[in-house]
Parts: sequence; structure tokens; C-alpha cells
Amino acid sequence: MTTNKPNQVLLRQDVLVGADLAAWLSRGGGEGLAQALRDPGAVMAQVEQADLRGMGGAGFPTHRKWSPVAAAPDGDKYVICNGNEDEPGTFKDRFLLEHTPHQVIEGALIAAVATRANHVVLYVNPHEARALAAMREAVSQWQQHAQLKAIEALLGRPLSLVVVPSSGLYIGGEETAVIATVEGGFPFPRRKPPFPAQSGVHGAPTIVNNTETLAHLPGILRHGADWYRGLGLGGAAGTKLYSLSGDVLRPGLYELPMGTSLQELVFEHGGGMLQGKEFKAVFTGGPSNTLLTRADLDVPLDFDSVRQRRSRLGTGAMIVVSEGTSIVRKVAEYVSFFAQGSCGQCPPCKGGTFQLARVLNRIDTGRGVQSDLVSLANLCQLLPGSGRCGLIDGAVTVVESSLHHFHHEYEALLMG
Repeated sequence: MTTNKPNQVLLRQDVLVGADLAAWLSRGGGEGLAQALRDPGAVMAQVEQADLRGMGGAGFPTHRKWSPVAAAPDGDKYVICNGNEDEPGTFKDRFLLEHTPHQVIEGALIAAVATRANHVVLYVNPHEARALAAMREAVSQWQQHAQLKAIEALLGRPLSLVVVPSSGLYIGGEETAVIATVEGGFPFPRRKPPFPAQSGVHGAPTIVNNTETLAHLPGILRHGADWYRGLGLGGAAGTKLYSLSGDVLRPGLYELPMGTSLQELVFEHGGGMLQGKEFKAVFTGGPSNTLLTRADLDVPLDFDSVRQRRSRLGTGAMIVVSEGTSIVRKVAEYVSFFAQGSCGQCPPCKGGTFQLARVLNRIDTGRGVQSDLVSLANLCQLLPGSGRCGLIDGAVTVVESSLHHFHHEYEALLMG
């Protein structure tokens, strides 16, 4: 893990204290929550002014996700911290859950204060045993902490703070699948609307926020919206955790100003390409988005700028591919991952990802023919929007993007 500024909001070295609540509080932990308790009505405005976005996907404004829940009448309401994180190339949330669990919990409690939610659920991938253990230990310490009693006094009813292991499946991170798991069911996604803010866990208004999103909140409440916005570059606000992997000298987790260029991330912080390798492309936000190529190295890594390049920043995962690495093979591997991760609830998704993977593997192993490229193009036209969640759309996106940028690689692998 590397940071770039001395006043980072998330990962200052002195706050990486694990499950030690006393150590967290001695370093300023709890001050953001105390500020929220002093003026609960101002929290939403602070989050809006800070321009905090969702850090687990499309960058949806956090205050807009919260508003319907805050406006709902008092009663059961849920805040869920989504720490499932099972997509290739993404490894930021497990670091936060393991090394700064109290910051994540404080952020979730701030969200509860802002929306008057009386249930806080910390949803953790059980495959990350150390993160799960850290969160359980951290919650046990919070149960005795005075601030929890202060929230209950504010709400006028008990506050439930629990850790719920996820299914450990990729699809288990989709927000309606998260809700199904918290309810005790299988992580089947459902169609929206209704959105979780209207009808979530057991029909109650529910917020599902990514771990990193919630971890930003204590700093925003402690130091203010202007401070947070000043951490970003250009028009972007705050910082971002970038999971850098692939053919670079220094893969790792980097906290940098939101809006840092792809060039800087790869060639300065990541140390550039492996010896003898040249940059070819990068899978952004994990393998379910449009590829960026050498022509995109100048792109600022923020939600809006990456979207203008017809891709998505997503989780901030950056999987770097070098010249000499087969894009077809990488795409075949990722689509096979999606096929295995499909829950099977929607036949076009389960069958479509399987068929995409089958054709891609045939081409990759030198058994493909020209009609296979036609089949891929036809599937990419037919499949989008056919599932209850975005899994099939992500699989199609990466295939379409690779065909657009690297069609010649597909052609070179065909028989005859």
C-alpha cells in the first residue's frame, strides 16, 4: 500500500491499527461520528458538498442514494457495508476491513445517523478470513462504546450492529443479492425497481454502500467538505484506492488523488512495465469494462473522465496488459469467470456467458473459424439487458471492447 499526500483521508500509516479500538480513538477516530451526532441534520449536506461518490461501481452520488432512506418515516432502516469484493483485480476492500475496520464501522454509523437507520450490517466475504475476524473483533469492541449508546438515544430505539458473512460468490456482491443474503436466502439478484432505498431488507428502506465509500466519511465529517474536495485533481474530489496489477514492476494498492492520470499510476507509482515489456492495454475497474489502450494513458482516473473514454472507473482496479500478451486469452479467462459466477436465474445470462466462453476458448486454442467472429458479434447484440443484474452486460462489454481494439488478434488465431 502506498499513499501520495501527507494528509490522506483513508490510509495514513498511523491509523492502520487493525481491530484495536483504543488505538483508533487515540489517533482521532470517532471524531467524525461525534460531529455527526452533534448535528445529524447537516451530515447529508456535508456529503453532498464533498461530492462523495460510490467507490464500488458507477460512482453514483452518495447523498442521492441516501436521500430516500433519510426521508422515509422512522421504523426499521438498514445500512449495509458491502465488502464482498470477488472480482478479479480488485483487492482494496479487504485491506480496509483488515487494517482499519474501525474507520469502516465509524463510516457506517455516520450513514446510520444521517438516515436514522437502526440496523448496520457489515457484509464480509468469508474467503477473507483475516478481514472477517478483524471486523468481528472490532464490532465486539464497539458494542461497549459510548457512541453506540448516543446513536440509540438519538434514534429512540436500539441499534443493531452485526457482521454477516457473504455467500463468497461473485454475484453475491450485487446489491439486491446482498439484501437476499442478509435476509437469509440465496444471493439471487432481482430486477429493479423497487430499488433498495424503497424496499430492501425485509421490505425496509436500505442503503448498500461499498466499503471504501463508507471509509471516506469519518474524514469528511472531521475535516469538512472543502478539505475533502481539495484532495482531488481537476474537478474530481477526494482520493481513490487503485488496485494495480498485471505486467507492472510494482503492483499493489495505491491511494492517490482522484483524477491521477493512468500514465502516472502505471509508470511512476507502479514503476512502469516489466523489463522488456511495453504497455498494451488495461482492464479498468476489473474485467467487466471497456479496455483502455495506449491512446488513453493521459486519461485522468476519475469517474467522469473515464466515462468520457467509454469505459468506467468502477472499483479502481487496473489490470495492465503488455505487448506479447494475448488479449483473446485474457478475455476468454475473464468471460469463463463470469460464466462460472452466473447464478443461473436468467437463462440468457447463464447460457450466453457459457456460449461466449466456449467460442472464445475455441478461438484462443487455434480451433476458431471466421463464423466464430460472427457468432461473437451476434451474441454481443442479443445478450445485453437480458439478465436481472449487470453480469451479462459486463461479459459482453469486455468482448465487444476487445473485438473493437484488437480484432486483428482474433483474426490471426483463426484456422485457415
